[in-house]
Amino acid sequence: MKNNVVIGFLGTNLDAGKRRRWRPSVQIAEHADFPIDRLELIYSGRWRGLAEKIKGEVTRKNPQTEVLLQRIDIADPWDFEEMYGALYDFARDYGFDDEREDYHVHLTTGTHVAQICWFLLTESRHIPAKLVQTGPPRGDDIGPGTLQVVDLDLSKYNAIQQRFDLVTREYNTLLKGGIETRNAGFNAMIDRMEVVTSNSDAPLLLMGPTGTGKSDLAARLYELKLQRRRIKGRLVHVNCSTLKGERAMSTLFGHRRQAIPGAGADRRGLLQEADGGVLFLDEIDELGLDEQAMILHAIETGKYFPLGSDYEVTSRFHLIAGAGRDLAAQVAKGRFRADLFARLNLWTFALPALRDRPEDIAPNLEYELARVEKLLGTQVSFNADAFTRYQRFATDPGTLWPGNFRDLSASVQRMCTLAPRGRITLAMVEDEITTLQSIWTQASRDPDMQLLTEHLGEAAQNIDEFDRVQLAAVIRVCQQSASISAAGRRLFAASRAAKSSRNDADRLRKYLDRFGLDWAQCQQ
Repeated sequence: MKNNVVIGFLGTNLDAGKRRRWRPSVQIAEHADFPIDRLELIYSGRWRGLAEKIKGEVTRKNPQTEVLLQRIDIADPWDFEEMYGALYDFARDYGFDDEREDYHVHLTTGTHVAQICWFLLTESRHIPAKLVQTGPPRGDDIGPGTLQVVDLDLSKYNAIQQRFDLVTREYNTLLKGGIETRNAGFNAMIDRMEVVTSNSDAPLLLMGPTGTGKSDLAARLYELKLQRRRIKGRLVHVNCSTLKGERAMSTLFGHRRQAIPGAGADRRGLLQEADGGVLFLDEIDELGLDEQAMILHAIETGKYFPLGSDYEVTSRFHLIAGAGRDLAAQVAKGRFRADLFARLNLWTFALPALRDRPEDIAPNLEYELARVEKLLGTQVSFNADAFTRYQRFATDPGTLWPGNFRDLSASVQRMCTLAPRGRITLAMVEDEITTLQSIWTQASRDPDMQLLTEHLGEAAQNIDEFDRVQLAAVIRVCQQSASISAAGRRLFAASRAAKSSRNDADRLRKYLDRFGLDWAQCQQ
């Protein structure tokens, strides 16, 4: 049986009985269901007489209770720094033996500052104790009054723990977009992501092929950070595959107007826009090495130089990075900085492809149906045989879903838009399966699209077919030429004869810049 030890301040008003007969340091020892083996009473030197009086009364009424007087002189008991320092020193030198003794801190006596310090020291376990709050008898009651023990180990309180679990589930639902996902690996990743996002401001790296939902997840992570009050600013989404050539530095870091020919004003830059919020660098593997170096400096110091500026700008932001390619492999090829990768790789989350989550097809179908219903303003549902057929196709191991959830979303939207009277029939499902297979076959055979995707990532999908053919031809010429001037002479051989100025390199540079490319990137 452990000894019960109570530590508390002498109450210079309450224990003196100036307001009522109830004196907390005396009556706390009179609770039959809370026997005290030792009472440690902290007092200031000028109150020694009162301390001795209270000790005598407690000992007389409760012979089993040992009373030890602890003198601590505090000049100003309302000074937080002085009070905390004094109690911290007391706790450090006390010599707690929690294997043989149970400790309680009496909160009723002492200044409000002292009570706050008691709480902080017990919550941090500098004092391995529970808190005790006593009060006078209520109404016409007689006796020692009330006593309540508070254990700051909140995991022991079922109701509180249930509230914590409920909040955690709400955050997980937020990160999953309200979709009741069933894939164990994905759900475990979301659980881990919720803990990291709620407790860390370090960069997050989202890995995964196109269409796995990196952008949507980044937006939800931002909402979670906002709810947990870890940020106050806004979300700035940057598609790095569109930041090519000379525009990249200016767009990201801003510029002074004298640094850019023809610029009419200074530009803040997207890093400055993200100050206090979240910067999402999607397709970060598409950034040039110079931009990567400046991003690393900005992450580590919160400062950077805008183009043409002699003074650093401060921007404190949380970073979320997205990448569709293996960054470790890119580092090995010299296309991504090893130091930036090391900085990003602290918290890496690999989003699985849709084909690796067959059990999540059904809940995502329900989600997409609800989303399209809001978009179209009509209710749409599958016929039973149609749903069975689509589900069987969607979960078949031979269905690769190269565009992942983006393909699934487009597929559902097509069927809902064409559904007569809001019913998706078996015949419609068969037509949609044929459409998907045709799209995937064409994409896999289109060498121009493959080439553009290698250089532009997802942005290649936004290029018109007319420009797609021409741009692919230009990239191939660049890859076969020794210099940008040589490539320009070959590409503009017919038209250059009619021009007085024959700066072919400049013409090619401007053409590539239209699509966010530069000469060096075309050589990769």
